[in-house]
Amino acid sequence: MKTPLIQLSDIHKTFGSNKVLDGITLSIYQGEITTIIGKSGGGKSVLLKHIIGLLEPDSGQILFNGQPLSGMKRPERKTLKRKFSYMFQGNALFDSLTVCENVALPLKETTSMSDKEIRRRADEKMAHLDIQGIEDKYPSQLSGGMKKRVALARALMTDPEIILFDEPTTGLDPIRKNAVLSMISDYQKKFGFTGVVVSHEIPDIFNISQRIAMLSDGIILFEGSPDEIQRTPVPEIRNFIYGYEDRPGAHTGKGHQPCVELCFLQEMVRLQNHHITFSLVLFTFENIDKLCEHAEHIAGHTVIENLALKIRSKITITDSCSRFGLNKIVLLISNADISQAQAFCESLASEIQGEDIAGLKHNPAFCFSISVGFAQATQDSSLETLLETAESSSKPFYATSHT
Repeated sequence: MKTPLIQLSDIHKTFGSNKVLDGITLSIYQGEITTIIGKSGGGKSVLLKHIIGLLEPDSGQILFNGQPLSGMKRPERKTLKRKFSYMFQGNALFDSLTVCENVALPLKETTSMSDKEIRRRADEKMAHLDIQGIEDKYPSQLSGGMKKRVALARALMTDPEIILFDEPTTGLDPIRKNAVLSMISDYQKKFGFTGVVVSHEIPDIFNISQRIAMLSDGIILFEGSPDEIQRTPVPEIRNFIYGYEDRPGAHTGKGHQPCVELCFLQEMVRLQNHHITFSLVLFTFENIDKLCEHAEHIAGHTVIENLALKIRSKITITDSCSRFGLNKIVLLISNADISQAQAFCESLASEIQGEDIAGLKHNPAFCFSISVGFAQATQDSSLETLLETAESSSKPFYATSHT
């Protein structure tokens, strides 16, 4: 079993009467991205500051390559500190400095290199991050996404072994958030640094992380892979990670077309940047109007809600399930080709056969049916094209047994 690059063992930290860290134990491995998730104000940033050495624990040990930080002499600590870099939540760019001056700052402050050599290295890093041509601009002239690139270029200037990212996507819209996460993933692979990320971007952060740690009430409640956290049966963890998607009406309310479009755009970013394929599944309630005619109007919505809840119980956090229009549900299954999507629906159909998902056992005077269609996304897919493909391929999925 490999030794963690960084290991926190029983770390405690209290500020006044506020106990923030209450026995943190966490392992961070070299060459991986480890993401720390948890509720706002739960101590994630405090934990980062312990890792980088800005805060000292009240008790417990922090080890680097098996060596306790507390046992290191001053020169050893100084050498270790040079291996770290930190990308701040608000970028922390200096408005009075140009882009190039911001990027060059770490070498200006920590080395005796010539201005010419520092400029050469700054130009090199900006070229690696595709931000050439803005060297003489100021941060106030840049977009939010471009500021993130400049902040990452600065963080990379000292060729660090470890970069800490404190909420790197704060203040960005969903598309730019995915672009920044993709950028972190791409450059981690390119430069090979060890990344520690604090983020709320669930489920997107799961796609770039090798390990997830959930901080709750001052302890690490979970530590493992993104797949493992999605399969965990622990209610507190499931409630937290699914809570981001589980807002009222997220799956069953009227007119959630914007939700479908947003989820589609997020999946396309993953497909285009990480080649993570996905499939669209379209459930259509063929005669929901007759259901509403024979029963209370709410009955039609109940049927859709019941199916959505059934689907929800089977999908992972990286998938999405939303009401679309008056009589459809759109399911986007991440990391699945069309055959895998079909297998998912076959399993779902076998589970609900014989069930009364309408909840109307005492009103057998009507029947209704549901059809299902599939489409697999490609690099240039549009939502409209996928919906048309799924609709044209639809086949029976479920029918009531009432007569």
